[in-house]
Amino acid sequence: MNITAALENTVSISLFNRGLAGKIFGEVKQSGAKVVMKNNAPECVLLSPEEYLALMDEVNDARLLETASERMRDFNPTTVISARDVQTKLGISDEELALMDEVDVE
Repeated sequence: MNITAALENTVSISLFNRGLAGKIFGEVKQSGAKVVMKNNAPECVLLSPEEYLALMDEVNDARLLETASERMRDFNPTTVISARDVQTKLGISDEELALMDEVDVE
């Protein structure tokens, strides 16, 4: 990021004290995140709700990927149990499964 972009994406906390919060929030919605400065140091970051949700989705996806990667590192194909074996061990018949509601897995 160049210095001009950095300056355009910062806002002084004193502008909030001057009643310009509505204008600042509008700028966040239009052009993205703003860093709020207090005493020449970053105090917080303003994001639109959409940007925040997208960021949280990325964080959650990264966590899930790490969990999946850890599990795959420890994966041993010789310890895999088939669905049929689990079903038999638990005494679940095909007819019982057919009567169950669908389950959505994300």
